[in-house]
Amino acid sequence: YQEKIRDLLRVSPDEKTTHEIKVGSDGRRTVTNLAVKALDPTDQEAVDAVLSLAAKRRSTGSTDMNATSSRSHSVFSLEVLATSPGGQAVRGRLHLCDLAGSERLDRSNATGVAASETKSINKSLSSLADVF
Repeated sequence: YQEKIRDLLRVSPDEKTTHEIKVGSDGRRTVTNLAVKALDPTDQEAVDAVLSLAAKRRSTGSTDMNATSSRSHSVFSLEVLATSPGGQAVRGRLHLCDLAGSERLDRSNATGVAASETKSINKSLSSLADVF
């Protein structure tokens, strides 16, 4: 949100922990200081609770184009660890990205912070278009 990483699963909604993207010696990218929730994937109630908490903490705002406009991108990462009957460990990762939608600044009539958010969102979406 506004060029800063925010952990939507942090313990306290007022927590001001700094997050950085790091590349390890193995080439894997990680984000520092994130809350990690280990869940049983068959426990639908626990999965729903985590997703609901993250949704509540996501930044939204109202513009003339959208009453509940997402003001940030959101990334949900799922890591699955399993061991085969032969003892071989297998790891997989799935990253789901919910991107804030672009809005025409002149049509949204956004001003102040909302205008700044709109510019940041549009800039980041343009950057994504450059690499995909």
